[in-house]
Amino acid sequence: MKQVSNMANTSNGSLATLLVLFTISAAIHTGAAQFPVQSQNLIADNVSVVEGETATISCRVKNNDDSVIQLLNPNRQTIYFKDVRPLKDARFQLVNFSDNELRVSLSNVSLSDEGRYVCQLYTDPPQEAYADITVLIPPGNPIIESREDIVREGNETEITCTSMGSKPAATIRWMKGDKELQGKSKVEATYDRMFTVTSWLRFTVTREDDGVPVVCIVDHPAVKDFQAQKYLEVQYKPEVTIKVEFPQGLIREGENLELTCQAKGKPQPQQVNWVRVDDDVPSHAVITGSDLFIENLNKSYNGTYRCVASNSVGETYADYILYVRDALTTTPKPTTTTTTTISATTSPPDIIQDSQAGPEAQRLDHAVIGGVVAVVVFAMLCLLIVLGRYFARHKGTYFTHEAKGADDAADADTAIINAEGGHNNSDEKKEYYI
Repeated sequence: MKQVSNMANTSNGSLATLLVLFTISAAIHTGAAQFPVQSQNLIADNVSVVEGETATISCRVKNNDDSVIQLLNPNRQTIYFKDVRPLKDARFQLVNFSDNELRVSLSNVSLSDEGRYVCQLYTDPPQEAYADITVLIPPGNPIIESREDIVREGNETEITCTSMGSKPAATIRWMKGDKELQGKSKVEATYDRMFTVTSWLRFTVTREDDGVPVVCIVDHPAVKDFQAQKYLEVQYKPEVTIKVEFPQGLIREGENLELTCQAKGKPQPQQVNWVRVDDDVPSHAVITGSDLFIENLNKSYNGTYRCVASNSVGETYADYILYVRDALTTTPKPTTTTTTTISATTSPPDIIQDSQAGPEAQRLDHAVIGGVVAVVVFAMLCLLIVLGRYFARHKGTYFTHEAKGADDAADADTAIINAEGGHNNSDEKKEYYI
């Protein structure tokens, strides 16, 4: 019975103490309401805390003269009076109590805990300082969607990113590859003081955008590096190039030609064709897939050869201009002869001349031909001079019938007799033949 009586007395004493504290607190509240003053020595800081985490409220006093410190909630209920917690909320815990500080923690913070908390210092008149608790609610995972999954080159696409259920409202940025793009955003408030943000991004796609990620980045004080991404899939017409397999360099008559058509597109080109612009492909040309082969070229094959590739997006082509040059030729050896020694001079070894050579080679050909002609003319002149001198030295002397005495004969018979006989006394007539 005595033990029960003692317990009852202890319980009554605790209740009496709490009643006294509430009475004093109410009196102070009334005085503070009648004589509001701005705190000079009391300091409190605002707090931002993510929902579900722990907030710490600190009431600090400079040059305290043993005045009592207490902490009130937004409803002005006493949380801590010195180091005593009258409020039955176990989430509030005393972190530190001294003459210069009252520090209290609030765990598992919820949106209902947001508001202005009051630090009071029992002076005459009482002083107050305020600590505003802001509860941050991170957004849910961003949702990124596109108007179409596959886009054709040159068309416009639209991508949407949505961030829901955040406090405060989030902001959304866009990145395409390593380039930042500007979108348009809309903010909507919900009934529970949350916010939903939607952003739209529109741009015209190119073939270079194929496979490039478009990233939606959500900025919010409660989270970092919050993002979602979508890879672009772009269809485009083929890209066509023509590669010369052989020959390398200038193309001449008699050589063979092989061309390869390289086509790349999305989707991959379904068909590759070879045609000759303004004419038919040579009848003996061989087309195998994307390869074109022509043997034993001649100048009649000159022209433009076109490779055409197509897919579901469109058709593209590339051209190759064929120009066949003359075949390589050999210049004959020039020779020189004279009538006196009947000797010959030989030119240097055979020189392969290109009928398509440049001006230097053509000048060389003209010089050689001119030299040969000059040598031949000179040889003919020398021959004429030598023959003239030869015949001049071997002149002819002979007697005609008139020189044998026909002029002195009385008649023809006498002239014949004189001609057959001696003619020592007759005059000689000489004729020369050159």
